[in-house]
Amino acid sequence: MWLDERQIKEISSLDDGKTGWPVPTQMISNGEFLPIAQTEQQKRVEHELGQLATSHSRKLGVSRRDFLRSSVGMTAAFAAMNTVFGSYFNDANAAALDPDVANALRKRLLDQTIIDVQLHFVRDDYKKTIVLSLGEYAKNWNPVMAKEGVSIERYKFDHFLKEVFFDSDTTIGLVSAAPSEQGDNVIVGNAGLEQARRLVNEAAGSRRMLCHSVIAPGQKGWLEEIDKAIELYKPDGWKGYTLGDPFENSQYPWRMDDEKLMYPAYEKMMKSGIRTVCVHKGLLPDDYKRTMTHWQNAMVDDVGKAAKDWPGLKFVIYHSGFRNFLSSPDPVLAEFDKTGQIDWVTQLAEVPAKFGVSNVYAELGTTFGSCAVTHPKLAAAVLGTLIKGMGADHVVWGTDSVWYGSPQWQIEAFRRIEIPQAMQKAHGFAPLGPADGKVKSDIFATNAAGVFNLHKDMAAKQWRGDLLAQAKAEYLAAGGKPSNQYYGFIRKSSGQSS
Repeated sequence: MWLDERQIKEISSLDDGKTGWPVPTQMISNGEFLPIAQTEQQKRVEHELGQLATSHSRKLGVSRRDFLRSSVGMTAAFAAMNTVFGSYFNDANAAALDPDVANALRKRLLDQTIIDVQLHFVRDDYKKTIVLSLGEYAKNWNPVMAKEGVSIERYKFDHFLKEVFFDSDTTIGLVSAAPSEQGDNVIVGNAGLEQARRLVNEAAGSRRMLCHSVIAPGQKGWLEEIDKAIELYKPDGWKGYTLGDPFENSQYPWRMDDEKLMYPAYEKMMKSGIRTVCVHKGLLPDDYKRTMTHWQNAMVDDVGKAAKDWPGLKFVIYHSGFRNFLSSPDPVLAEFDKTGQIDWVTQLAEVPAKFGVSNVYAELGTTFGSCAVTHPKLAAAVLGTLIKGMGADHVVWGTDSVWYGSPQWQIEAFRRIEIPQAMQKAHGFAPLGPADGKVKSDIFATNAAGVFNLHKDMAAKQWRGDLLAQAKAEYLAAGGKPSNQYYGFIRKSSGQSS
């Protein structure tokens, strides 16, 4: 997407044929940034997990592959991360490696409501080779992909449904896309997003899918496209990129607080009753100042005024404005330890107090997942910063899947993560609590229910017995298991081990 030829030469597939891990053991890029190389700590995680997988699979009389795809295998992954990084993940100790203990935890959380507000798939006739490249780079994580080859079908709607609704605990998902200045760059158009929502909800017999309509400020006819979406598509929210087309060095960057450009659009949104505005921020590529002309538009300094001027709108800042994953997490953590700051997450968290607003929300897609696999301390710091500044009721769950495969590994990581007491004391952070406690339950579902008007659906819980739930039960009864596959870019010379 935003990677130039020099950067693309720095990314490569891993060796084929290795066993996939339950949780990625190095950073994966969705194509919007250059991933960092696997760190020495992540290599140690692989080693620790490999040792656990070998010893415990023998004890249980199962193959390593089956062990790693089980609930106890998922627990082992977080136990290995605790061994290397410190105790950031709960329910990941020696006792939890007992299958009965791991399965009891899994069973307890099966009915947990999870609303993922950032999901992606590609349209049926999408031809861009970048998507096939994602699969080539991901072969190592899924031996089936190495055996069968990479196909555009893995990114299309049917496979998307499997990864999200069958291979994860996601209850409701919101499908999103991005603007384009070239027709062949459109991943999914607004009509396609609406069609996906309609097909899933009609088939399920309940409200399982939400959708955005994408806005393209500055492009010809963009306000008329909003009128069209209001009339025909009736989206659950709007999605915009202040950098413009993410596939290009766009000619149409914009700011949220541009009164002349944006305020007429906000007026239309207010009148329509579709009042949730989701805006991509952060996630810049390496050396963004060299490769991107308008990188300042990815900053969050335009959020506060827009939110203050339009109190009737809800502004959801995707990726929480997170910028700093362009190198090892060590410098980022050192800066956080020194100043308590995380560019631009801290600035976003300061918006409510600075501008006196309560209509700004932080979304976690890519940000939480990438931090969790580079250093869980950074993930804890991001969560602590956002919750301290914005409140636990203003953070919403998103994963940016299907680029990273099934979102289940991110769900499991968030269920287990905790901010250590020393970190809580040093920075004034509140604990996150148990997997099904109030803070995590609010972030997983309750907050998004408020943002996207899902309170009636939350109360009725029609999804418990709908046709999609029945189909998933049949799938699991027939032996369906999570695929442990991730789609994305990885850095060369990863040092991946088996």
